[in-house]
Amino acid sequence: MTLTTALLSCALAAFMTFAGAPKLAGGPKTRLMAEHLRVPPELLRLIGLAEVAAAIGLIAGLTLSGLGIAAAGGLAVLMAGGVLAHLRVKDPFTAAVPALTSAVVATALVILHLAGK
Repeated sequence: MTLTTALLSCALAAFMTFAGAPKLAGGPKTRLMAEHLRVPPELLRLIGLAEVAAAIGLIAGLTLSGLGIAAAGGLAVLMAGGVLAHLRVKDPFTAAVPALTSAVVATALVILHLAGK
């Protein structure tokens, strides 16, 4: 594993923790987000759980490459869904940029892990 893979994994894990924890907690802001995106609040909490779990998997993937690949691959799919959710409600493109960036970084991590870099 290269320094690039490790740094990207840690940065994405930190971002996913900060993005997922509030959704998992289900606070008032999260309820507004769920309403805006037209998803049940329970689904948004589940998404938060998946984001936090992916963060843990990315960190564990620093030593267990297979787990890093699984976490990054799942996260890429989850974040692609996030982009689609924002587009579905006709949010401005800028609202989808964090999810899109996360999906791109997660995809890059899968490639880096598979390349052994």
